[in-house]
Amino acid sequence: MKTISIGKQDFAYIRENNCFYIDKTSFIEEWWDSQDDVTLITRPRRFGKTLNMSMVECFFSNKYADRADLFNDLNIWKLEYFRKLQGTYPVIFLSFAAVKTNSFENARQQLCSIIVSLYDSFSYLLEGDILNEREKLRFQDISMDMSDAQIAMSLQNLCQFLNKYYGKKVIVLLDEYDTPLQEAYTYGYWSQLADFTRGLFNATFKTNPYLERAIMT
Repeated sequence: MKTISIGKQDFAYIRENNCFYIDKTSFIEEWWDSQDDVTLITRPRRFGKTLNMSMVECFFSNKYADRADLFNDLNIWKLEYFRKLQGTYPVIFLSFAAVKTNSFENARQQLCSIIVSLYDSFSYLLEGDILNEREKLRFQDISMDMSDAQIAMSLQNLCQFLNKYYGKKVIVLLDEYDTPLQEAYTYGYWSQLADFTRGLFNATFKTNPYLERAIMT
């Protein structure tokens, strides 16, 4: 008997623990075949956006290579082309859901913390000599005290490092990109945060030569 797990947003957990799951994997086929560089999904709360993003990460990320068990009885696994795609891309998945504060300074610090933690999760890129010394220094310069210019280029640079390491362009998944901006509008620092995030989003999603595809919710 399957368990109905309310509020669970981790696709791998749901599949590994035999939780009830409505098959939405046809979204993977629809999204991939569209060949759009950047996809924006706008839906109200509790529509399953984060779970869908987790599903996409589990399908494409090389962290989940050879995890046919997560998909083998779902619609996407009926398609041979997509079976060969599973677990073959470097994927960056981050969320701005927790960036909720009443000042620009605090929002900036929280965003820096998210980016620093993201870099920490890819610290293995510093091993060996695939990245040159300048690239390693750029990687290690990511900190809570980094400049606005460093923040703006941080995700594009990480895509570059991953592209060089794996020889493939990168899929970027950004969940709840608008949460900090909603807070900024409420507490009166919209202009500051909009200017701040414009550089980050432009470098990550518009002028990023190392980007394969992206989804924002």
